Amino acid sequence: MRLDSRLSRVLHVLLHMNKDRSNPMTSETIAAMLGTNAAVIRRTMAGMRKAGYVTSEKGHGGGWLLTCDFSQTSLLDIYQAVGSPQLFAMGCDNEHPNCVVEKAVNNAIQDAFSQAQQLIFNRFADISLAMLSDDFIERYLDAIS
Repeated sequence: MRLDSRLSRVLHVLLHMNKDRSNPMTSETIAAMLGTNAAVIRRTMAGMRKAGYVTSEKGHGGGWLLTCDFSQTSLLDIYQAVGSPQLFAMGCDNEHPNCVVEKAVNNAIQDAFSQAQQLIFNRFADISLAMLSDDFIERYLDAIS
């Protein structure tokens, strides 16, 4: 099963874009960086634009520009902007919806998933893009020293 990496990939792009907010990044540049095609990037970044985190300029010298305040934007915000991908690959069987055993099992599993999902969302909400950027800078400085 292929993992949904949209969140990590978009965060990667945003950190690169933050290094030079005045120079737009083209979809082609981003696609080359991530090893994908420009159409995938345009589709993903369109969700980011709709949410107000980036803007785009067409034509020569155009591309994607950050518009968000990194200190006010959380991982949860970006997760929602990329379409709130499903967090868990597992789910419940519902072949026998009237079976009380299945109901008990599904209830326990769904309750656990719901609690785990809320913990993840709370953690995502606590991490700002500025915190992520600071961590990147610290790791980069450690790597070059």
